[in-house]
Amino acid sequence: MRLPLASLFLAMLALLSAGAAQAEKADRTKPANIESDALRHDGLQQISVFTGNVVMTKGTIVIRGGRLEVRQDPDGYQYGLVTAEPGRLAYFKQKRDSAPGAPDEFIEGEGETIDYDGKADRVKFIKRAVVRRLVGGSVNDEVRGDVIVYNNITDVSTVEGGPAAGSAQNPGGRVRAVLVPNSTPAASGTPAVAPAGAPALRPSTKLNGAPQ
Repeated sequence: MRLPLASLFLAMLALLSAGAAQAEKADRTKPANIESDALRHDGLQQISVFTGNVVMTKGTIVIRGGRLEVRQDPDGYQYGLVTAEPGRLAYFKQKRDSAPGAPDEFIEGEGETIDYDGKADRVKFIKRAVVRRLVGGSVNDEVRGDVIVYNNITDVSTVEGGPAAGSAQNPGGRVRAVLVPNSTPAASGTPAVAPAGAPALRPSTKLNGAPQ
């Protein structure tokens, strides 16, 4: 499904409004530490399959799900495919570089499947996908769609809508984004009004945990 240009622009802006902040580049070179209930390793194919309450940490990256398949290429780059337990969502979180003295920022997301490409440093959230930007522990920006691709190197995101992303409140599965201004505009006596059809922003004082 091709998105209207305005919808795609808003969806990308939601994750780029942090200004110069970018994902932790050092995460690419960190080892992956994985815990699970069971492991099957194929040394010939260099593929490991972890199942049951899987938790992977790689630098500031945290990934959780019901099943994780990890593959390593001849150059040492790692690729992970996370699948959620039935009826649940897999979870991803990564710290972003912040200016000295600025609050910590994180990108976190969920989807039925999460595809991590270590070589391209790219994360894809598939089905019931949602990605948020957290600043100082609070949700600042949020975008929802059927497929969300977040590139850690370029700090650019693309979002696709479609029927698979639909819900009772959004049967058409249109991309939806909530944007929070970086600074408070000058008082004008008229409160800001959200665009028609946009979901209301609900400030949070804690990080959203993985829906395991």
